[in-house]
Amino acid sequence: MSHEIKSLNEECGIFGVWDHPDAARVTYFGLHSLQHRGQEGAGIVAKNGSKLKGHRDLGLLSEVFKDDRQLERLAGNAAIGHVRYARAGSGSVDNIQPFLFKFFDCETGLAHNGNLTNAKSLRKELEKAGAIFHSNSDTEILMHLIRRSKQATFEEKLKESLNLIKGGFAYLLITDKSMIAALDPNAFRPLSIGRMKNGAMVIASETCALEVVGAEFIRDVGPGEMVIINDQGFRIEKYTEDTQYAICSMEFVYFARPDSNIAGVNVHTARKRMGKILSSEQPVAADMVVGVPNSSLSAASGYAEASGIPYEMGLVKNQYVARTFIQPTQELREQGVRMKLSAVRGVVAGKKVIMVDDSIVRGTTSRRIVNLLREAGAKEVHVRIASPPLKYPCFYGIDIQTRKELIAANHSIEEIRQLIGADSL
Repeated sequence: MSHEIKSLNEECGIFGVWDHPDAARVTYFGLHSLQHRGQEGAGIVAKNGSKLKGHRDLGLLSEVFKDDRQLERLAGNAAIGHVRYARAGSGSVDNIQPFLFKFFDCETGLAHNGNLTNAKSLRKELEKAGAIFHSNSDTEILMHLIRRSKQATFEEKLKESLNLIKGGFAYLLITDKSMIAALDPNAFRPLSIGRMKNGAMVIASETCALEVVGAEFIRDVGPGEMVIINDQGFRIEKYTEDTQYAICSMEFVYFARPDSNIAGVNVHTARKRMGKILSSEQPVAADMVVGVPNSSLSAASGYAEASGIPYEMGLVKNQYVARTFIQPTQELREQGVRMKLSAVRGVVAGKKVIMVDDSIVRGTTSRRIVNLLREAGAKEVHVRIASPPLKYPCFYGIDIQTRKELIAANHSIEEIRQLIGADSL
């Protein structure tokens, strides 16, 4: 993935399976393919009869479930799971999901990918009414709203609660009777439904997770939709008619895996198309095109194909280093880039290089990569970015809170070119 996206921390990855004899293990495999969406923590809640049991901790999925005993403890025929990204100041196991709530009348597991824009006001109201929160995550809010609802059934309580929250969200809930997925009225986050060969139903943040567990894609969850899965099968209901389809463009630019499809569009194909358009809009005479591993490789191949300039492996990624954008501090991210990327001197020395990346957020990493290429002997470094300048904050599940973080909000393209030390941008 890109090294430039520093504070663009995407919310998370969620996965669930219903009616499978080894549900926790299937969930583990599904989450493994969604690990790129978050590396701070992971967890699984499994249903065994009428009881729910969970395990969650800080770290990569393979660290959280480092031996078979944790998965064996989660025996059952349905499960939901979650991988979480790191956010500075919240590295506590209390914030790792899925949350497991045990009430006198029911048990519920809850996982969430997204960001609520009215979380503060809702939390204040709930606390005034006596609610006690166990985490500083806005995920918990939904459960408090459900418990306070006067509606007759769990589904009706959930529908009412979903209409009180605002923002970008994908929820996955599990009870002893059903697994329910819900998507915000804009479908900012991708969410898909699949079916395994044995009939087990699957919900996943990305279609790549369906492929990994051998599930056939059925359809995407639409804006304002709720998917109810139980022993009778599955059905889809709308909890609101006030919808407008608006998929987060950063899913296509950066977040999603290239082998996923979002709204029927393959992510690799979309990125390759971005590179081709970039080549026609911003051509430059050079010896080679080099992509920044990994999320920029598709765009770089599109740029090379359209321009007729050969694509070369001028940058190599050490696959055994955690993703830099997930590091909570700038200093750790800088160190992460040094450990993670190397320029290939034998390829770029004495050459005019076009370096293709997916985005520029703060500019610090772009400067570092340009320096790497120059230190390796590149004669010229022309930077081409496969997405428009990021100028404004996003409050729907990407951590860009202020414009001062964004280099394009405060500098012209020419100024950015000078700051990152490129021959052209």
